[in-house]
Amino acid sequence: MGFRPGRAPARRVDLAAVEMTLRRLQGDFEAINARLSAHREPMSDRVVENMLAGYAFVDALQASGTDVLALGNLKSLLELNSIVLCGTDPAEREPYARHLEASERRFYEERDGGIRDLVEWYAGQASESVWNRAAGAYVRMLSAPQLFIEGNHRAGALLMSYILLGEGQPPFVLSPENAAAYFEPSGAIRGMEKRAAVAPFVLSTIKKRLAQLLLDHGDRRHLLPAASA
Repeated sequence: MGFRPGRAPARRVDLAAVEMTLRRLQGDFEAINARLSAHREPMSDRVVENMLAGYAFVDALQASGTDVLALGNLKSLLELNSIVLCGTDPAEREPYARHLEASERRFYEERDGGIRDLVEWYAGQASESVWNRAAGAYVRMLSAPQLFIEGNHRAGALLMSYILLGEGQPPFVLSPENAAAYFEPSGAIRGMEKRAAVAPFVLSTIKKRLAQLLLDHGDRRHLLPAASA
């Protein structure tokens, strides 16, 4: 996967298909969770609904040609995190106001793990394949210090989807088939300091695994037909 394919037009998300996959995962989640080395929180209806709102937002960003890693558009990433945590309803966000303000400060001010770190890293990845860039951005977000106080896994999955869609690839959607292969390395990333001496080797290995996962599990059923996009 060292090559970078010719850029294909951005594609639109089939949100109904995405919901079907997430609901399948929700139905199987208890059994999957029991097999994980570190158990995850239950996959509630609210988690599914917030993720669907996140995919809709990612779809709108691609449709408008918004570069979320460009200066002036960085608040789009903050919005992704807000959506996965508390949805889009202002009334539902109100109890989280202080948390969201603290997350915004961390996003802009954290020296080693804030948005500047992610933007600078991503700018140096132009020659990498879209799967490597998407996986690498996810690894960069989750390794310590993480980009957000909370919700990094879900926001990271949406950022990967945004990057993939930008080159005509399907979004990454958790399913019963890929959940374990996604959660296990994700847990390892979270405990790894970006500046640790062994980080370049460990995180590079995990990035390759995730990039292969994105390639192997890209499901074109999650894309609208080109004529409908």
